[in-house]
Amino acid sequence: MGAEVKTAMTIEPYRKILGLPGVRALMLVGLIARVPVIAAGIVLTLHVVNTMHLGYAQAGLVGTASTLGSAIGSPLAGRLLDRHGLRPVLIVTTAAQALFWSIAPQLSYHVLLVGALVAGVLGLPVFSLVRQCIAALIPADQRRPGFALDSMAVELSYMLAPAAAVAAVTAFGSRPTMYAVGIGVVGAGLALIALNPPTRSAAEQANPQAAVPRRQWLRPRLFALLSITAVLTFVLTATDLTLIATLKGSGQETWIGLVIAVWCGYSLIGGFVYGALHRSISPLLLAGVMSALTIPLGLVGGGWWWLLLALIPAGVLCAPSLSATIDTMSQWVPSAARGEAMGLHGTALTVGVAAGAPFAGTIIDAYGPGWAFAATGTAGVLLVLIALPLWRLAGAGVRTAPTPEPVPAAPGDTQPACATAAATTWAAAPEPASAWEGTVLAEAAISGAASTTPVAASKIGVSGQDLRSDHRS
Repeated sequence: MGAEVKTAMTIEPYRKILGLPGVRALMLVGLIARVPVIAAGIVLTLHVVNTMHLGYAQAGLVGTASTLGSAIGSPLAGRLLDRHGLRPVLIVTTAAQALFWSIAPQLSYHVLLVGALVAGVLGLPVFSLVRQCIAALIPADQRRPGFALDSMAVELSYMLAPAAAVAAVTAFGSRPTMYAVGIGVVGAGLALIALNPPTRSAAEQANPQAAVPRRQWLRPRLFALLSITAVLTFVLTATDLTLIATLKGSGQETWIGLVIAVWCGYSLIGGFVYGALHRSISPLLLAGVMSALTIPLGLVGGGWWWLLLALIPAGVLCAPSLSATIDTMSQWVPSAARGEAMGLHGTALTVGVAAGAPFAGTIIDAYGPGWAFAATGTAGVLLVLIALPLWRLAGAGVRTAPTPEPVPAAPGDTQPACATAAATTWAAAPEPASAWEGTVLAEAAISGAASTTPVAASKIGVSGQDLRSDHRS
């Protein structure tokens, strides 16, 4: 009886948010829409290597171009969402993706390189958009389980997409698969256009905030939060690559898929538990602990099963850490700038992914995978400590201003009084005294980042098809 009551209490927060109007449809569409977006990077890598018969360096450049474009385009798309709404942005990005994927299979390498950059800038903002809509649909005091559920959905998408991409390329070739990815991405855009989820809550729509200058919300403490976000994907990406190198070095590469899948399972469990907690945990603390728990992984000897056990402590913190950064971001940023802020969050994720793989690869080449675990975890801890002063800096943080009551407009006013009151309230919002405010494998909301390294493909353990023979480069 006690176990049944405890299970019901654990599930209750998720039952409540899924019962809110529009949330269930948004979560389902977001889960499905992310799959072709994630698969795109892997398919581009396999196309360059298998069909164009070029090296992984050339494939990495295509991935780098796509990643750079995504880093630039993510906050840009978010800013346009704030100003013009959801549908205009989705129409433009969906049309851009339709054009790119309809011609990409026939492009020469150098044209494909430029096209990947442009397509990255005009990428479908599925990840940041879904999170922005979650913040609009779910009350602030229930967002933590909402973002935890979103992180779990991202994990599922990352478990499905690489397997589907590699299987399709193996069975049908890269060109037909690229067309299929294009159809999937365009279909995702059309589904979101049809769903048209709100990017503002009902209260925010009734009392819209005036445009808030960046200097009033893009403060040092927010930079610290973005740094922590980048640290998380840095550690996760470096750990992913180091796991591959560890298992290959010990002749156990056939178990790569299982180890990565179980690691993702740990993250799913951690995200589920975190979302059901009654209290929030600082993303700074979560990132520091996860990094510290990564350091001793290199000491694990024996078979792959020991590595599975050693991954549990850090693994269960993956989704909670990432969802905590998103939740905190939604609390610290005014609704009028939420789209741009979520875009910056996506850029931070991209930066972490782009830095993690080469860092781990360099250490693996020089000293071996055992030292790469230690170096990755130590780097993560040091970066968290560097961000700590900004996190605690007096006057650096901001909090979401309460929705103002409508105020009758004075004669001659050209701006709605409620908007003026909102801007005044936001500008005057004092710095909260506490270090925590507000209530994932991740995500990476990066459509092309997976192609810079074989990391994303390693989620399903494809050791002989899309992964280079030596994962340490």
